[in-house]
Amino acid sequence: MADYSTELTEEARSVLLEKLKQRFDENMHRHEGLKWEGVQQKLELDPQKCFALSEMERTGGEPDVLCYVPERGTYLFMDFVPESPKGRRSVCYDREALESRKKYKPETSAVDLVREMGVTLLTENQYRQLQEKEQVDQKTSSWLDTPADIRSRGGALFGDRRYGHVFVYHNGADSYYAARGFRTALEV
Repeated sequence: MADYSTELTEEARSVLLEKLKQRFDENMHRHEGLKWEGVQQKLELDPQKCFALSEMERTGGEPDVLCYVPERGTYLFMDFVPESPKGRRSVCYDREALESRKKYKPETSAVDLVREMGVTLLTENQYRQLQEKEQVDQKTSSWLDTPADIRSRGGALFGDRRYGHVFVYHNGADSYYAARGFRTALEV
């Protein structure tokens, strides 16, 4: 886990909620028919979710609500920043991949950072849902949650948008690039 507090001060929480509300209100096309009051009510009940959202924000993700998930009674936040978040680039996929590198190891991995932040990597399906709302990763790419059978063979999935289409492809999990980061999701 991170070596810092996962509790936000009252002031930090207030600033975060105001920023999230403003983004929510300015981007109603992402979550038509939803009301901020319901989202805020959920956030006020769970300080850990506020911390996770603050980490999404701190690392450049520009989190916003994508939808309401009625079967779980939750709101789904995702990173809507146009390109893969700058604060999360140049990382390999997971700890195993990081440890397998002999030279030029990055500082950490996407999976390690996700755990510290208290969020999840986007799945392929979630990535496509995001791309339906906003065209993202037109110059960058983002690691995606990778099925165990692919990961056990040394690979990992990433997605991007090129030529007007969303692509999901594979790379060695130990690879890392200045233009590849990761996007996250959080249910509140």
